[in-house]
Amino acid sequence: MARVAFIGLGVMGYPMAGHLRKKGKHDVTVYNRTPARAAQWVREFGGASAPAPREAARDADFVFCCVGNDDDVRSVLYGESGALAGMKKGAILVDHTTASAILARELDARTRELALGFLDAPVSGGQAGAESGQLGIMVGGDPAHFARARPVLDLYAKSCALIGPAGSGQLCKMVNQICVVGVIQGLAEGLNFGQRAGLDMEKVISVISKGAAQSWQMENRWKTMLENRFDFGFAIDWMRKDLGICLAESKVNGARLPVTALLDQFYAQVQARGGRRWDSSGLISLLARD
Repeated sequence: MARVAFIGLGVMGYPMAGHLRKKGKHDVTVYNRTPARAAQWVREFGGASAPAPREAARDADFVFCCVGNDDDVRSVLYGESGALAGMKKGAILVDHTTASAILARELDARTRELALGFLDAPVSGGQAGAESGQLGIMVGGDPAHFARARPVLDLYAKSCALIGPAGSGQLCKMVNQICVVGVIQGLAEGLNFGQRAGLDMEKVISVISKGAAQSWQMENRWKTMLENRFDFGFAIDWMRKDLGICLAESKVNGARLPVTALLDQFYAQVQARGGRRWDSSGLISLLARD
């Protein structure tokens, strides 16, 4: 049993921390910017909560972080009350936030100065994957640190792979998001086309989901997309944040992302229509009849 700190109890972090306590039987201390959320987690799973990241991280073998963006990560890790100030030498920081590769390399350098380990480990699978413990975890960092953390990560992973050095996990997540939005737009156009053609879309999906068109988005989102239900899932605000990271990185490495850039504009249109918190499948709303 390890001593573990988990910082950030959003829709992803809350169940992930729960798996560490319930399935792994680890000694878990949590921190969340909204104390009531941390108190709720303790009531459900046991463990303890701390008033600041530094206290949560004190004496922990592993410190996990799952917050919103680069600035959020820095706010809970740096400074006198930040987690890095409380971590003991030899402990490993695992950042599950979808953030920039620049931040990952920054944290790798900083933790080395402090004799700590670091892994950037963004996840894929959404809230459902976090709750069922079936996430895909893409990791960047030192192989020795990965080997130590792997048994803990496996508590909520369907797949977990070391991609390369620090920053590689974040770059892999960018590839994931680029692929996902392309699939969503293709699915949206296909569903809209079939519906306008008067087809029975349940029958259509029953056939094409068994062939080359199959995807997670098709299996899990076709029905809600046709019903115009988007009040769940991965928010468009967060998808735009992720696409902004992808587009910024493409300027660094020279990759051309014409479709991704266009879909980012489409998502901006959905935001302007009031869909900021809609699931990312809300792209289909732009194709609806007036």
